[in-house]
Amino acid sequence: QKMSEEKVVVLNFWPSMFGARVIMALEEKEIKFEYKEEDVFGDKTDLLLQSNPVHKKIPVLIHNGKPVCESNIILEYIDEVWNNDKTLRLLPSDPYEKAKCRFWADLIDKKVFDAGRRTWTKKGKEQEEAKREFIETLKVLETELEEKVYFGGNETVSMVDLVLISYYPWFHTWETIGGFSLEDHTPKLMDWVRRCLARPAISKSLPDRLKILGRVSQIIKLHEFFYGY
Repeated sequence: QKMSEEKVVVLNFWPSMFGARVIMALEEKEIKFEYKEEDVFGDKTDLLLQSNPVHKKIPVLIHNGKPVCESNIILEYIDEVWNNDKTLRLLPSDPYEKAKCRFWADLIDKKVFDAGRRTWTKKGKEQEEAKREFIETLKVLETELEEKVYFGGNETVSMVDLVLISYYPWFHTWETIGGFSLEDHTPKLMDWVRRCLARPAISKSLPDRLKILGRVSQIIKLHEFFYGY
């Protein structure tokens, strides 16, 4: 099958950092795809349940009728399938460099996701602890970035860049509710954010950070209303 004839569908829920990275990867590689919105808190569609019967979660990439699940596995799949000379490579071909790439992507999803979530779901001491962990993780990533333009090097973005920048729309919510500024703590990393956002494939694929803050604020208000928290 010619690449132009390939059918690519993405199932996603708009605020998802996991879905955003899949969309960014497709956009960076200039792969045409159809987007289908899934409300993960509402009724899940039959397509989602059939495509990901184990986890029943987004994102799912459906390539010529075949579903691929789990965002970082999808990124590797995209990189292997669309790998001609014209397209950007998300993972290096060298096995050691590739292993490093996977290590950082995994660390981001374990540490940033968990600490970030706790900055708005917890209060008091637990919230302070979450903020400290979140900022410390970003400082470690800042050290790994060193003087490079992107985590992938000076030329182009890698899987690590896409995984980390997918959290950016949530930074605003975590900073606002947690009462801290990443510009103060990790200025180099925020410079990296601006370089990423200058790439059209990235900026147009990320959800609106104000819309996310609005959604989270609603959830907190409802929680306080029902649980007096």
